[in-house]
Parts: sequence; C-alpha cells; structure tokens
Amino acid sequence: MTKKIDTQTVDQIAHLARLEFDDKAKEEIVKDLNNMLAFVEKLNELNTDHVEPLVYMTDEVNHLREDEVKLEITQKEALMNAPKHDSDYFKVPKVVEKK
Repeated sequence: MTKKIDTQTVDQIAHLARLEFDDKAKEEIVKDLNNMLAFVEKLNELNTDHVEPLVYMTDEVNHLREDEVKLEITQKEALMNAPKHDSDYFKVPKVVEKK
C-alpha cells in the first residue's frame, strides 16, 4: 500500500514550488493526488512478465540535416535594433519581483 497524500504534504510541495493554495484547492489537490497514486498502485498489480517493454511510441524517424554555418548579423547590428541596450547586452523590463 502506498502512502496517502495529506494537506501537510501538499503544503510542503507548494512551499518548494513557491505556490500558494487556499484550503478548498488544497483538498482538491489531495484528492487528485491520491487518485493518481491509487491508479499507479493498480498498475503495479498487473502481471507484465510476458510483456515486451515499449521502447518507441511510434515508428517515425527523425530526419536530421547537417549543421551549416551561415552568415548572420553581428552583435553590434543586433544591438542597433534594440530599443534599450548597454555596450554588450539587451536591456529588458524586470519581470520577476522579489518578496
């Protein structure tokens, strides 16, 4: 039997992932995770002794091409097109705030 997920476990996972949930959402997450664990436990009961492992999901093959060096724009030319830049880098607006 596998371990059951509880709200304390969800709190620990949420903390590690820097997520916050209200109590209703936590209860739903607990229910969903326990359903997933029950499903996996059911799969573990299957006898797979005579089942060949699946290596590839499809018969498709990747057709790769040779890498080619092409003449591209220089760093200076790229920075000329940027609305904001310093001597070597693009300047972009801050998108993450510290707490």
